[in-house]
Order: sequence, then structure tokens, then C-alpha cells
Amino acid sequence: MSLLGDQLAQVALAVLVYDRTGSALATAAVYALTYLPSIIGGPLLAGLADRFARRAVMLTCDLLRAALVGVMAVPGVPFWALCALVFLVVLLGAPFSAARAALLPEVLKGDAYVLGSALQNMTNQGVQMLGFATGGALIATMGPYRALAIDAATFLASALVLVTGVSRRPAAARDDSRPSMWAMTASGARLVFGSRRLRTLVLFAWLCGFYILPEGIAAPYAARLATDALPAPVVTGLLMAAMPAGTVVGAFLFSRFVSPERRLRLMGWMAILSCAPLIVTAIRPPLAVVLAAWVLSGIGGAYQLAANAAFVQHVPAERRAQAFGLVQSGLMAVQGVGILVGGFAAERLGPEPVVALAGFAGVISAAVLAMLWAESRDKPARLGARATA
Repeated sequence: MSLLGDQLAQVALAVLVYDRTGSALATAAVYALTYLPSIIGGPLLAGLADRFARRAVMLTCDLLRAALVGVMAVPGVPFWALCALVFLVVLLGAPFSAARAALLPEVLKGDAYVLGSALQNMTNQGVQMLGFATGGALIATMGPYRALAIDAATFLASALVLVTGVSRRPAAARDDSRPSMWAMTASGARLVFGSRRLRTLVLFAWLCGFYILPEGIAAPYAARLATDALPAPVVTGLLMAAMPAGTVVGAFLFSRFVSPERRLRLMGWMAILSCAPLIVTAIRPPLAVVLAAWVLSGIGGAYQLAANAAFVQHVPAERRAQAFGLVQSGLMAVQGVGILVGGFAAERLGPEPVVALAGFAGVISAAVLAMLWAESRDKPARLGARATA
């Protein structure tokens, strides 16, 4: 519910800011604010979900965001105040997401966690498709301020679900120490990047920067593929929906019909599949082939379920939120940088070669990570064999 409200809010903010300023730069700047706080807030604030009870952290973030978005929904709020409110709302999303990610494996044990993650992934992708598909029409009907009010209500609904549906649990931290945010961030970085296995899993997660890039240049790509029967806006929608649709299918199949051990063995190959189909765009294929390639890429992206589950298993429960926060910040950074670089390159080379280059670079990176992962998984077995001998 909250994510659906956020999709409406994104469209509403774009309309509201452009109507207020008439500036494409100002509109883009406000959109950029949805990336920056997550990059900053993830490392600094995610540790709060380890220090305090995670349900309480989520409730606090929901209530604060409902209040902030409610202020945004008041007509006449100055532009500078609107920017500040957007920044704070997105900033509070960092500890909320970290607490939710860390709490899920406490609620769902064993392979149920993978199935729950798959359901959450499919739900999120479906809601994003629905939000982007209907957001424009709803904004045109109700106006941006009412859409923002709906977003505020979804945060209250989220808080109500937490109160009624999630049990209270104590804070995960086992001692009474109160380290500073900087100390928690440094400790989390040492945990995540000090272990070769965890470092490889994090890089698997960040690989999405390559296969998410095409979505950022879907509009200029659609202009090349548009016809009288399928105008550019329709083609843009189809392209942007292709990967999420593939992700829904891949998450269902990968979690439902593949065993946990086999998921780990297939993770490297699935990561390669998430990028390899994009290379076909180098030959400038027709729309049907491009859509099929992007759907296949989305199916390959289901490897993230295995990477996520393995990451959870190797991170202590009392430090899980901080670790997830660091990974989430990196995800936002690689996606934002990837889209910016892709847009810059597409203006000079055209969208087709840029998508193909992103796919090629992603395949090379995924292949290297697959070898590192196979080596890290085989190493304990080799050590055990030596000890037995």
C-alpha cells in the first residue's frame, strides 16, 4: 500500500514542481532528491534498527513520513520547503527498509524466508507496474495534492498493519552500548566488506546497475521503435514494464521449483542471464525481440533471491539492519549512476549500443563474480577434505 502511494507521489511531485516552476531542471532536481537521501541515510541510519526494536523503528518512520507527506499535500507550500520535505521523507525510508529487511528472516525461518522474499519482490514489481500505469490518469483526475494526501494515508495504513499484524520483539543488539552513528557505519562496513563471501554477495546485488540501466533510457529507445500503430508513449510503457514482468515470473519459478542448494549453484548463471539478453540490441532488432530480451533479463534477475538468502545466513542477526542498509545505499548509488551514465552515452551513441554495452559489461562482471562465488563455496569443502586426510 505504501509503495503504491509512493508511485502516485512520484508522478504528483513531477507534475506539481513543473507546474510551479516551469523548469525541467527543477523537476529533475526534485527527482534526484529521491536518490541522495537513501545513499546517505542507509549507512548512517540503518544501524538504528539494530540498536532499537525493529517494529518500533518501522512504526516511527511510518508516522513521521505520514506527517511530512501530509504537509506536502497542503496547497501553497513553498518550493524550498517541498524539497526539504521530500529529502526527509526519503531519508526516513532508509531505517524503515533496513528494519523490514532485518525483521523478515526473524518472522520467516529457513527456506520460508526465500519464499517470502519472492512474494515481496513479485508484489513490489506488480505495484510499480500498476502505479506507473495508472498514476498519470489518477493525477489528471484528482490533482497532485490529493494524490499526496493518499500517499500520507498509505503510511498510516502501513503503521496500522504493523501494529495489528507484527509481534513485538526486543532490540537485536545484545549489549547496552550506544556507539555513534559513524562508529556503527564503520563497523558495518568492516563486517560486509571484510569477508570475501559477503563482499561477493554484495557485488552480486549491485550488478543490477547494468540491467536496470535500459529502463532509464526507455523513452529515447521507444522513439526509435515507435510506429503509427504503437506511438512512443505506448512503447515506453511496454519497455518499462518488460523487466518487472520478467522479474515476477522469475521470482515465482526460482523460489517455487528450485531447491535452496540448487539456487546457490545457479546464482552465477542466472546473474549472467540477467545481462546477456541485452546484447541483442546491438543488431537493432524489432520491438517484439527487444521486449522478449528484456523479459528474459528480468527472469535472470531472480538470482537476487538466492544472493539475499545467502547474505542473511552469513550476517549476525544483531547487525543485520546495518548490513542491509549499506547494501541498499550501494544499490541506489549504482542504479542512479548507471542511469545517468546511460543517458549521457545514449545522447551520443544512441540507445541501442548503450544497452548492448551495458549487457556486455554486465556479463563479464557476472562471470567474474560467478567464479569468485564458486571458489568461496568450494573452499570449505577442500579444507574439510584436507582435515579428513
